[in-house]
Amino acid sequence: MPSPLNIGLIGAGRIGRVHAANLQRRIPDARVILVADPVEEAARAAADDFGIKFAVAEYQTVLQSPAVDAVVICSATHTHAAITMEAAAAGKHIFCEKPLDFDLAVIDQVLAAVKQAGVKLQMGFNRRFDANFARVRQAVTSGEIGTPRLMHIISRDPAPPPPAYIAVSGGMFLDMTIHDFDMARFLLGEEVTEVYAAAGVLVDPAIGAQGDVDSALITLKFASGAMGVIDNCRQAVYGYDQRVEILGSAGSASTGNIYPNAATISTAQAVRRDLPLNFFMERYTESYVTEMQAFVDAVRNDTPVPATGEDARAATALALAARVSFDTGKPVNMTR
Repeated sequence: MPSPLNIGLIGAGRIGRVHAANLQRRIPDARVILVADPVEEAARAAADDFGIKFAVAEYQTVLQSPAVDAVVICSATHTHAAITMEAAAAGKHIFCEKPLDFDLAVIDQVLAAVKQAGVKLQMGFNRRFDANFARVRQAVTSGEIGTPRLMHIISRDPAPPPPAYIAVSGGMFLDMTIHDFDMARFLLGEEVTEVYAAAGVLVDPAIGAQGDVDSALITLKFASGAMGVIDNCRQAVYGYDQRVEILGSAGSASTGNIYPNAATISTAQAVRRDLPLNFFMERYTESYVTEMQAFVDAVRNDTPVPATGEDARAATALALAARVSFDTGKPVNMTR
């Protein structure tokens, strides 16, 4: 039986710990052998909690280790591009959380470096691996609902992030809507040709003071003529709101929110159920396992990764176009 894939984890924050737990406990054909974080105490804590043998502060130690086959990059966003290029030069296969960068020219440099090195790069678009969204995608690809005509993606967070996060996240279109841009391309399997964004500050004035928005409706036109709308808000008081519907010529496919239980309580006063799962860590638990298993399989079997660097570039381009559209009040043509 082939030996497990040896992985080096770079970044031991919230999402890094999620991947460490999944790799160590739920993916038997991979193991994390080294974790790095500039806060060495965080690296040591992850090592202790998940049975990782070595913990260091410098990510270069991970890249220089001949025992490491692949790296999982969960470091601060502004470091993704540089670390990815260094990892490629070191001959390591790469899983990187989104985004690669906020600058398309920098992303192009990263993709060129990965191609030149001949290594694999999978991006952390975990929603592609959610069983519910995957079933909607299957309904499109199989022709089950005919030719897609309209798509509606609803993505609303339970509470707005702090201003300090907004200052480094790139703004709502790049830190939140980017997942929905990727889902739009993934679900319909075609490119967006036009983006128009209407947005505003309806939740938290502190977000507006940072130059960002917290509520938006973004309309999309696709190469086939199909149309879509993305509905975003930084606050939904009832919990994490994640829904999709696609209307086709022969039917529709949709998926709703996930709840902690399926119970319905009926009384003389009301019929109710509990609130949906509160945030992405609970809602997408299984998708994080599935996406990492897909990466491990792609490396071990030398097959294509299912969420590429090119996908990351396309989603970033749409996010940047949405901001231009909001700033100018005009639609942005993506084919020019």
